[in-house]
Amino acid sequence: QQTLLFVDEIHRFNRAQQDGFLPFVEEGIVTLVGATTENPSFELNGALLSRSQVYVLKRLDDASLDLLLDRAEAMMGKPLPLTPEARQAMLALADGDGRYLLTMSEVLFDLTDIEPLDVQALAGVLQKRAPAYDKSREEHYNLISALHKSVRGSDPDAALYWLARMLNGGEDLLYLARRIVRMAVEDIGQADPLSILVANAAKDTYDFLGSPEGELALAQAVVHLATAPKSVGVYEAFKAAKRAAHETGSLMPPAHIRNAPTKLMKSLGYGKGYQYDPDTPEGFSGADFFPDEMERRTFYKPKGEGHEEKVKVRLERWAAMRARMQADKA
Repeated sequence: QQTLLFVDEIHRFNRAQQDGFLPFVEEGIVTLVGATTENPSFELNGALLSRSQVYVLKRLDDASLDLLLDRAEAMMGKPLPLTPEARQAMLALADGDGRYLLTMSEVLFDLTDIEPLDVQALAGVLQKRAPAYDKSREEHYNLISALHKSVRGSDPDAALYWLARMLNGGEDLLYLARRIVRMAVEDIGQADPLSILVANAAKDTYDFLGSPEGELALAQAVVHLATAPKSVGVYEAFKAAKRAAHETGSLMPPAHIRNAPTKLMKSLGYGKGYQYDPDTPEGFSGADFFPDEMERRTFYKPKGEGHEEKVKVRLERWAAMRARMQADKA
């Protein structure tokens, strides 16, 4: 006869305790069934998870919740004292949680000799449930991901919705402000340089006003970022530049752009031939500022969105001038 071992809240077991299940599971001594409210990818040992089948339990839809109420009414032998509109409002209030729905129904079944409650009367009997949200768990990361991707996807309405969801859940407003600043530099960048100023101003405004007035500044920043042109040109360029810096090690700057505060340094050629770009006829010298041992590379490649459209034209003009000047020197 096989043994079924059910472990509720299995994520509360530490790594060593979870390892203790392994030999019994592998030998088939027990069939392990674990339940957890956390993401098993983060909370369970890889060895145990690889030997398991994961079933994700999703929130109940309104039809399933209504079926629970039908069963509760059948068991109690009487209908809930609710108008159809109030019954629907109660389903919405449960927010997909069947256990919470049945807890509310118990309160209503205890009421005696009353007329069916409308929505307003129901609200007076039942307290509004706080939305499911845990600032330190998976839901926190799911919602901030939804907010960030809505901004990145240029959808201000969805972005405002997810911002409101996080505010209703009690999220740290300064955490949200920091993430909004990150969106400005990561997804918008040079396409709209004003975005970083708007994001920082929203953070400072919230710092100054607090809630609820300061929340509007964050909402304004979210809308600005969502409706701004997007570019990851600087983001990608900086990553490429860091890779190049790692590859090339400690190459020195070319002599003409090294500082020469002493006679010895000048005698070694430091600063020799340096051209002060603003003093040139074109305001551009075309000099090479990379190390002598390193070929010139292009990291920043603007896509031509928003402000970057003008930047792209300017860089292309300078690149042509640099190539012409280098050819003339050769």
